[in-house]
Amino acid sequence: MLARRVIACLDVRDGGVVKGVNFSDLRPAGRAADLAARYDAEGIDEVVVLDVTATLENRRALADTIREASERLFIPLTVGGGIRSMDDARHIMDAGADKVSLNSAALREPALISALARLYGSQAVIVAIDAKRDGGAVDAKRDGGTWRVHSRSGTQAEARDAVAWAREAADRGAGEILLTSIDRDGTKSGFDCELTAGVSRAVNIPVIASGGAGEPEHFAEVFTAGRADAALAASIFHFREIEVAALKAYLAARGIPMRMEDPIQ
Repeated sequence: MLARRVIACLDVRDGGVVKGVNFSDLRPAGRAADLAARYDAEGIDEVVVLDVTATLENRRALADTIREASERLFIPLTVGGGIRSMDDARHIMDAGADKVSLNSAALREPALISALARLYGSQAVIVAIDAKRDGGAVDAKRDGGTWRVHSRSGTQAEARDAVAWAREAADRGAGEILLTSIDRDGTKSGFDCELTAGVSRAVNIPVIASGGAGEPEHFAEVFTAGRADAALAASIFHFREIEVAALKAYLAARGIPMRMEDPIQ
């Protein structure tokens, strides 16, 4: 069985890391490069940097922030935010990213997924899906609008079902799905395992669960009941509420395969 991954997310605004609840009420958490270097030393498997206002401000992600973070990392770096074209993606990769994450632009121009996959390989193209419960019966096995896709940093509801959109993104060449529950974001109440399992069943590419991590058992639940290949968190790592090594030891003790490299002292 493949090892499950633990990923730290750095939501960046004006060069600094911020964190909020349900995509709002952002508060500062430190400098991106400093946090990235700390996570590398602590044994995080990957780092995701999301420029959370780039799309809203109609600009590219901050290249200087990406470059500074990438220079201090020896693990994969994914960058998202403001990637609307091939040139924007090239700008991100040239700054040091290993993968690009598409969200709003992929919804507007799905062909961009395929074009980037052809250029960089599917492994370098992540489609991020921000999903919110749309009412009705909870049934992640069907495409019935149970989870509605939202774009533009969660501010705009789309006429797309999250499970159906994940399937299309995979068919178009995405290498991974970064799946965030807006309802759970920042709440520390646990991942939305029903949403995650529904998407995981629908696609044959890795699914990264995001939104709601608060306790080690939440990770165990999303790796088992949620069928996630990776789990992403932010504030619990930023503010040292959970230590990476302790989390991995907890998960390994429960039979969940983990990468257990010794952290750098």
